[in-house]
Amino acid sequence: MNKIVLTLMLILAFTTGNAQISKPVKWTSRVEKISETEFNLVMEGKIEEGWHLYSQYTPQAEFGSALPAEFKFENPKNEYQLIGKVKESPYKKQFSEAFSIDEYFFENKVTFTQKVKVLSNKLSVINAKIDYQVCKQSCINDDMKFKFQLPVKAQPTEEPAAGIKTDSSQVTAPTAPVTKIEEPKKKVAQTPAKEEQKGLWTIFILAFLGGLAALLMPCIFPMIPLTVSFFTKQSKSKAAGIRNAVIYAISIIGIYVILGSIITAIFGAEALNELSTSVWFNLAFFVLLVVFAISFLGAFEIVLPSSWSTKLDSQADKGGILGIVFMALALAVVSFSCTGPIVGSLLVESATRGGIAPIVGMFGFSLAIALPFMLFAMFPGWLNSMPKSGGWLNTVKVSLGFLELAFAFKFLSNADLVLQKHWLHRELFIAIWIAVFAAWALYLFGRYMLPHDYEKADKIGVGRLMMAILVTAFTLYMIPGLWGAPLKILSGLTPPINYAESTTGFGASGSKTDLPEHAHLGPHGIVAFEDYDIGLAYAKKVNKPILLDFTGDACANCRKMEDNVWSDPKVLDILKNKVVLISLYCDRKIDLPVEQQYISKSTGKEIVTIGNKWTDFQITRYKSNSQPLYVIVDTDGNDLTTPIAAEYDIEVYKKWLEDGISKFKK
Repeated sequence: MNKIVLTLMLILAFTTGNAQISKPVKWTSRVEKISETEFNLVMEGKIEEGWHLYSQYTPQAEFGSALPAEFKFENPKNEYQLIGKVKESPYKKQFSEAFSIDEYFFENKVTFTQKVKVLSNKLSVINAKIDYQVCKQSCINDDMKFKFQLPVKAQPTEEPAAGIKTDSSQVTAPTAPVTKIEEPKKKVAQTPAKEEQKGLWTIFILAFLGGLAALLMPCIFPMIPLTVSFFTKQSKSKAAGIRNAVIYAISIIGIYVILGSIITAIFGAEALNELSTSVWFNLAFFVLLVVFAISFLGAFEIVLPSSWSTKLDSQADKGGILGIVFMALALAVVSFSCTGPIVGSLLVESATRGGIAPIVGMFGFSLAIALPFMLFAMFPGWLNSMPKSGGWLNTVKVSLGFLELAFAFKFLSNADLVLQKHWLHRELFIAIWIAVFAAWALYLFGRYMLPHDYEKADKIGVGRLMMAILVTAFTLYMIPGLWGAPLKILSGLTPPINYAESTTGFGASGSKTDLPEHAHLGPHGIVAFEDYDIGLAYAKKVNKPILLDFTGDACANCRKMEDNVWSDPKVLDILKNKVVLISLYCDRKIDLPVEQQYISKSTGKEIVTIGNKWTDFQITRYKSNSQPLYVIVDTDGNDLTTPIAAEYDIEVYKKWLEDGISKFKK
């Protein structure tokens, strides 16, 4: 009898410990009245210790990353207007080794605020929803519905509005009491000061180097003698020359910094970050870089209207401080055709850092341009030591044209990866880069001429020869990538290895023609299915047990398991030869056909996407909503093992697999 009781207690304890739905975030909401027609809708989440909830602005990697928070506000009758985007309390920033990007997330507590303007006096309730991901050792994709009751006579205070309740069907634990929330802009940023400072220094250095590169551009180099001529006339004494030169440098820096400040003020750092990950932005930047590349190669010249330059030059001729400022503005306008792509790339990169990064970037870029011009303005005699403009400047321009053409396809690849259109597979991307860099190498070796070359290079200088050898070596390095070589130097630039026509490389075994119908090659060349019923049917056909893999494109711990555990030769042999892998992606926001959409019996939620479907399957069957989760089942779908989450001990995971397989054979 004691043994029976003890057994029942152990079963109960195990069931309690493993079959539970985690709700790491407890939500409360309230309405703040600003005026008779304007209100703040406040959503506050209390996050359990150790868990991270990701910001709506967290960057997206090329292939998988943390899922940003998304907000939906029901407004079918247009009874109110959203004013701006949802504002959020300060987030932390941390580099993710799994996805090679910075991630933005909240710990312990988060506050989201949406300002609205009521347009109808009949409106009394606003319904909203947040979809979010929260991660610890595992990741959970969840959502929360809010019902905001607009106060009738509420005052614009911090007190919660009466009668506001969260959707009880979405919360399994009692709602935390509403507490006073500090105004987000008054909070101290949680990002560590040293980390933020390091990020800004990186932006500054990269921008400064970009400015030095811009100095070699043909449209900037000819401005040097014009600058010297102008300041020779303006400066009546050495002291006046130094003063004017300093004013000139400050004016150049001011023009570029004001540009960065205006962009940040109008669009905001978050908007620029969203823009940098936008499909349409990447396509637009692809077209822009191609146009600039063709121009640099000599097909045509990009110039601003001559009336602009003429007017600025006439203002500069007036002399005095105003003339110096207009001289700086003339430099910025005339050099636009060369600096435009560099400035654009700089703003996109610095925007992902947020805050004042665009301003810091523009300061570094303009400082690199301003310093030499300031020195030439101070000491006109230095001009005599400068190499005369000629063929070498066109070589620099053409070289930058080849680089811009190559990097243009990086932006096209970003758009393709987001859309998952498979237009620009890894092999095609690498082939394009090989062609571009091979053409560049042949040009540097003097094998052909372009429209703006003065004469054929029968003899080339040592510097040009060394550059040609370097470009040739890089071209040869890329060739094995066509056959599946990882090309680690290009990590983050090329599409990922599994975004290819053949993930095993050309001519390798296990190509798509050898795969079962509806299967694909998953991590490390493992044959995998993404549909439960199809995978189950195949397992019956080959009479093998099934490894159910509840995973996600944005699941960092899933990638860690695949990289560190599945890659072990002994584990990999089991996954390739002894089980049928069915990977169910719980975060894919691809809509199901209308006829397949339903209301979950276990949660009451609307199941409208593929991710919803597999999450509901996981919750209904295994009482868990976190990934990764692994289960071995037989060909009838019966469980052979207890579910296991992320297990980084290779021997433990291997034994778990072997136990499930041995039960299948019995």
